[in-house]
Amino acid sequence: MIKMFSTIAVTGLMALAMSGVSQAQERTFKKITSGQPAALQGAMTQSQARKACRMEMAGTRESKAAINKKMRTCMDLKMNGN
Repeated sequence: MIKMFSTIAVTGLMALAMSGVSQAQERTFKKITSGQPAALQGAMTQSQARKACRMEMAGTRESKAAINKKMRTCMDLKMNGN
């Protein structure tokens, strides 16, 4: 009878210890995944992208609307790391 109670107590303590470990792992995972996402490789800030695109577009003979459209797409690509 005493052996049975001690066995139940030990298994209960082990289950409690295992649940504590999983909760700690879950909290650690939440800490790791919360926060700012990692920066993309090769991505530029808006001003860097604007300067780079201006240098690429220098000397083009197109309408202002066409240049503005190409500038927007160029900036989007550079800001996303492409």
